[in-house]
This record gives sequence, C-alpha cells and structure tokens, in this order.
Amino acid sequence: MRMHFSTAVAGLLLLAGVGAVAAQDVVIEPEQETVIREYVKKQPLASVKIPGVELNIGSTLPDTVELHEVPSVKYRYVVIDNRTVVVDPGTRKIVKVID
Repeated sequence: MRMHFSTAVAGLLLLAGVGAVAAQDVVIEPEQETVIREYVKKQPLASVKIPGVELNIGSTLPDTVELHEVPSVKYRYVVIDNRTVVVDPGTRKIVKVID
C-alpha cells in the first residue's frame, strides 16, 4: 500500500511541475516594453483587421499577418484594431497587447 501511495504522490508532483512550466507567462521587461513603445511611435503601421482572432495573450495569429521587427528585441509587432500587439515570431502567439 505504501508503495502505491508514494508512486501516486510522485506522479502528482511531476504533473504539478509540468503544469507550472506550461503556465509560465512570457514576461517582457519594462525596458523592452519601452523600446517597443518608442519604436512603434517612430515607425507607425496601418492598423489591420483580423476577423475571428481575439486579442488575448496566447492567441495565435495566422501566417497571413505580417509581423514587423523591432531592433534589439526578439519579439515582433503588428497593429490590430488600433492596438499594438507583441508577438513571439517562433510560435506567432500574442505575448502582450499594448494600448
């Protein structure tokens, strides 16, 4: 009985650790956000509409959306519905929405 209990506890701890890693948010440092904001002001883009895509952190943008580079920052950006959206270029997932 003791063996089954410790195996179950170990399994739960392993799953909890995996869940914690999966739930980890992307954190954009304040300095990076400042660089992005200043760059976007200097390099304004026309706002685009993307039907069916909600501007939520974790939402994936379709391949048809052109992402724009910000020098010295690993993320890309696009302006959707007049809101600057910061995107991870590898996954195309929204990591930050800047108003």
